[in-house]
Amino acid sequence: MDARSPQLRPRERRVLSLSEAGVDDTEIARRFQRSPEWVAKVRSLATLRDPHGTSVRGDVLRPLERRVLRWRGEGASHEAMAPRFRRSPAFLARVEHLALYKLHSD
Repeated sequence: MDARSPQLRPRERRVLSLSEAGVDDTEIARRFQRSPEWVAKVRSLATLRDPHGTSVRGDVLRPLERRVLRWRGEGASHEAMAPRFRRSPAFLARVEHLALYKLHSD
């Protein structure tokens, strides 16, 4: 993946750009105050990202949205779910609304 890719986090971009410039892992690790293994891991994980920014698994919904829809389908109210997620019932209602929108927009 290109070091200038907007899908990458700033640290990933910096590690990749230093690597592309020929800086060895030991020097990059020293600059970030990390181990050379960390540098290798960041570089390898950065190449796994999907260049289009979509989920690698193909999921449209986030895990939270899937759980809210599943529990709502089983009859749980927003008020009953709120303590489980440590969020307000209004927040869970918004999550449900957005999840349904995502499902119907595809």
